[in-house]
Amino acid sequence: MKRSDLVIVTPALAAANTGNWQTARRWARFLAADYRVRITDAWAGGDEALMIALHARRSAASIAAWRERHPRRPLLLALTGTDLYCDIDRDGDAQRSLAVADRLVVLNELGARHLPAELQERTVVCLQSALPRQPQAKTARHLRAVMVGHLREEKSPQTAFAAIKRLAPRRDILLDHVGGALDEALAAEARALIQRLPTYRWLGALPHAATRARIAAAHLLVHPSRMEGGAHVVIEAVVSGTPVLASRIDGNVGLLGVDYPGYFEVGDDEALARLLARARDDASWLAELRAYCDALAPLFAPARERATLRAIVQQVLAERG
Repeated sequence: MKRSDLVIVTPALAAANTGNWQTARRWARFLAADYRVRITDAWAGGDEALMIALHARRSAASIAAWRERHPRRPLLLALTGTDLYCDIDRDGDAQRSLAVADRLVVLNELGARHLPAELQERTVVCLQSALPRQPQAKTARHLRAVMVGHLREEKSPQTAFAAIKRLAPRRDILLDHVGGALDEALAAEARALIQRLPTYRWLGALPHAATRARIAAAHLLVHPSRMEGGAHVVIEAVVSGTPVLASRIDGNVGLLGVDYPGYFEVGDDEALARLLARARDDASWLAELRAYCDALAPLFAPARERATLRAIVQQVLAERG
């Protein structure tokens, strides 16, 4: 039986090593058994049966070209954090992308509630996944936290900077930071902090495998973002046996649940510092976080994401067929 052709449009390809690229690559792999799939950062024509686009604003030109060339063929649009919590409220290109999509895909359980009611009716949730890793034994000599996120405003690295400054007297609480310098001012802050505090290390951008190894070796992942569609790094931590301290935003709560005990308010570096100190000083509380995350891990199994994605694709193809 002849397999249909699909195209996945992502605003960043492999060299950028972003969450969008990781999602596009994983989805292509999940769909490859049933369809011929190609990935591109700009669609300029083709005879595919379906387009899957990541990012309403940054993929807007490809989305518009697809709808003009193939007005009756289906389009899936996966919404990122900047889509949901910024662009769709004020960017015309993003709004037009939403209007022409047959199905909107959100990556956390609370993602749809920021959309207008008429769009919620064609919105589905597809939680991302990650391969589990064997939990690593952690040293008792100190607590090592890791933050994974490029230096840009949306990731709020300033919150982590300020928290580790508050903990300067505590040489037993360490913070490693993985991420590229997308904002030079924030990079300058990171470099200055390295000189000031031996408990902070900025490691720059690392390959994905090396980043996952850092997460698995840490006692905690620190995730202070201001907006997220559904951060893959949080999922990678959960399935690696590494609990998370996260900002209380929909993109995090929609993954970890409303009752998760490891939240702090957006930008509240004092609260983050308190949680880091508690994790170091109260082994039972750190174990509670770990147990909570271990219970969530099945939600992020690759087989579950693959089944959800395949069902969405099959349904929109059947509707437009």
